[in-house]
Amino acid sequence: MSVKLYVGNLPYSTSEEELTDLFAQVGNVARVQLIHDKVTGRPRGFGFVEMGTEDEAQAAISRFHGASYEGRPLTVNEARPLEPREKRSFPPRDFRGGNGGGNGGGGRGARGGRN
Repeated sequence: MSVKLYVGNLPYSTSEEELTDLFAQVGNVARVQLIHDKVTGRPRGFGFVEMGTEDEAQAAISRFHGASYEGRPLTVNEARPLEPREKRSFPPRDFRGGNGGGNGGGGRGARGGRN
């Protein structure tokens, strides 16, 4: 059974092929996934690596957690399942806008006349 690892603090220039080659040093890499921003498509600096076995995953954590990769210390640990987010409730919207009510001010003429 493969074990999914979280890999953080990656340089934005890292490719999936480079990450595969790096982790292949300690075992069989089943899958690599780099995460990109949904809007811009730019890399977010982290991803996931699935190692073939638990032993290979532990070897990867021991070898690469805190190790320098292209000048950056990597964060490597077992990936946790994504926890469902709570649905946020917001107060009902009021579409009346600001500055509501009253005369609303006005120009110079609204200050009263001069005698």
